[in-house]
Parts: sequence; C-alpha cells; structure tokens
Amino acid sequence: MSVVDFDLSNPEFWARPMDQREEAFRRLRALDSPAFFEEMEVSFAPKGPGYYALTRHADIVEASRNPEVFCSGDGGATNIPDMPAEFAEYFGSMINMDDPRHARLRRIVSRAFTPKMIKQFEADVETAATRIVDDLLVKGSGCDFVTEVAARLPLKIICDMMGIPEKDYQFVFERSNVILGGFDPEYARGDMDRVAEQLLNAGLELQQLVQDLAAYRTGNPTGDLTSSLVNANLDGEQLTLQELGSFFILLVVAGNETTRNAISYGLRLLTNNPGQRALWLEDIDGRAPGAVEEIVRLASPVNFMRRKLTRDFEMNGTLYRKGRKAVLFYWSANRDESVFADPLAFDILRDPNPHVGFGGPGPHFCLGAHLARREITVMFRELLRRVPQIEGGKPDRLHSSFINGTKHMTCTF
Repeated sequence: MSVVDFDLSNPEFWARPMDQREEAFRRLRALDSPAFFEEMEVSFAPKGPGYYALTRHADIVEASRNPEVFCSGDGGATNIPDMPAEFAEYFGSMINMDDPRHARLRRIVSRAFTPKMIKQFEADVETAATRIVDDLLVKGSGCDFVTEVAARLPLKIICDMMGIPEKDYQFVFERSNVILGGFDPEYARGDMDRVAEQLLNAGLELQQLVQDLAAYRTGNPTGDLTSSLVNANLDGEQLTLQELGSFFILLVVAGNETTRNAISYGLRLLTNNPGQRALWLEDIDGRAPGAVEEIVRLASPVNFMRRKLTRDFEMNGTLYRKGRKAVLFYWSANRDESVFADPLAFDILRDPNPHVGFGGPGPHFCLGAHLARREITVMFRELLRRVPQIEGGKPDRLHSSFINGTKHMTCTF
C-alpha cells in the first residue's frame, strides 16, 4: 500500500481490517511532512479547505500545546466538517470551544473530576464492578462482553454521578450509540440527511432528560452532580440549562463510550497476549497502573480531534497555513516508532509510556482521565480475581473514523 492508495476522508477506509489501517498510518508517519487530504462532501455543511493529517507524536504534542494557533472553537473539534449551528446547540460543549469560554466552563465543572472527588466514587465503582461480574457468572460463558460488562460500569457511574435513575440507563445507552454511531449501519440508518436527523434527535432527547432533572434539582437538591452544577455559583458564574445539557452529552460520550471501548479492547489484548495476562496475575494491584496506561495507549478510544489554524505557523519543519484544518490522530501517535519501542506490542511494564490516549498536553486534556483510569482498574481487578481465564472473541468493530469502538464481542471462561 503506497501513500496514494488510501484516503482518510473516505468512510470505507475506516472499515478496512486493522492491519491495513496500521500500515497506512505507519506510512503517513514516515513522510517528511504531514499529508494533506481533501474533505468529504456532506449535505449539512459546505466543503471545507482540507486538513493536515497529524500522525506523529511530536506534531500532536506540539499542536496541543498551542491552542491559540490550533483552535477548537471554529467549527468544532469532534468532526472534520464544520459543525452547523443546530448541531452546536447540542454538541457544542467545551471540547468544541476556545478560551475564555472553554476556561469558564471547565472551571465550573472541573471540581467534579479532581482526584479527591473521584475518591468519593471509588466505593460505587467497586460495588458496581462486583455486581457486574456476579451477573456475568450467572449468565455464563458466551455472553456479549461489551453490552453485559464493558458498557455497564461507565454507564452506571456517569448516570449515578448525574442523578439519572436506573430506569433511564438503557435510554441513555441507546442515544449515546446513535451519537457515536459514525457510518455504522447498526446505528446510522438511511442517507446522510436522515443520519443527521437521528443524531440531532438523540442529542435533543439526552439534553431534555438532564434539563428536566436539573429543573427539579434546582428546588430539590441532592448530592448528585446535577444538583451541584445547577446550584453552583463560582465567582458569580453558573451553568445555563443549555450548557448543562451539552455537558451531559459530553459526559455520556467521553465518560461512557470511550471507557467501555478501552475495557473491551483490553480484554482482547489479554486474550491475544497470555504472557502479559500471567504477568498481571502475579501482582494484580501492583501492575494495574502500568497495564491500564498500556490498554489506553493501544485502545486509543478517540481516534482524533480536529483543530483549525488561526494563523500561518511553522512547526517541526512544516509550514501550516491559516484557515486550514489539522486533524490530530491520537491512535497513530500512540504507535509512533520514534517514541514507543515495538509500538504494536502489549507491554504492561512499558515505562515510560507518554501516550496521548487522553489527548495531548494543554487545556483540552481529558477532564475525566482520573475516573476512566479508576473504572478500568477496578473492572479488570474484579475480572482477574474472579474470572482469571476470561477471553474475548472476535470483535464486531464500530464503523467510525472518530471512535475506535467495539460494538459486540462474545466472551468465554
């Protein structure tokens, strides 16, 4: 495969087998300067100016450290085409913003994601993981690991944090699947216009769910995050209902979907690397931190984020032009041969491990990284202690350029 044989803008590229994708990004990293791709035409937005594909670790780290040049707010960070105004209403949370708006929102919500706050949820995470494995043992070998194990833990924790009742868990799960369904026919049905309509409806329904709860919590506060956010007053600043709704969608997407995909990918890594499983089993707690970082590196649940150049800028020997876009392919950076020795190998003792699975350095580093690490740690601790030989079958992968996801995967034990 030569560099001209594939197009990252073509949805069919993201349906290729994983080894072909690995080879394509290896070739992109080997180029003297980042490749430039034309944008795909979509019905809901004008065709954009094209984008630089940043695939090397050094380029992604440097771009992340310069948010005033590589901005997130001009058209959105979570999609390559510019986001229409009606999409921004539901999906325009802080990862699609620049300072000072980004800083304001992050300052208000960040108090819920400090290590101290996460510690308060540790007991809940452990109780939920225990119950999930209890249910797994009852269901027996052959069940769907993604829906029965990997998806349940982060979904419950995020919903419990926000105060969403258990009766609405499935509702939240299904709408989040639509939002991150990409090009996958299981979730995206019909032509591009129909898919856009489904996406908007899912966002509207999730936003309405949390706004209704927020309206009630304003007069009837409890200890949940919704109560804290709607009644918070930080230096005279509060979240509007619109901002709260968009933040909840961000939580569902970033805190639910991505963690479940890391857990699913992690089981496949253990299945394909019995030596690493044995190494982890020798010291489950002691080797968990390194194992979790290595899972996140190789899983890279979010494939990319997009930026737009605010001015001409030279970086690592390449001149980037104002107005063009740069797509930061974290998945590729986490396989960069110049940073990671034997980058495709799963090595739970890898040290150092400067992966960008939670984003690059700078203001957009994942706010929920502490929580994600905790959930992955607890879930695998429970599995390794109680079902140490569990294995994952062939994954049914999500057809998406944005999320490196697994929809279904049987497990045996």
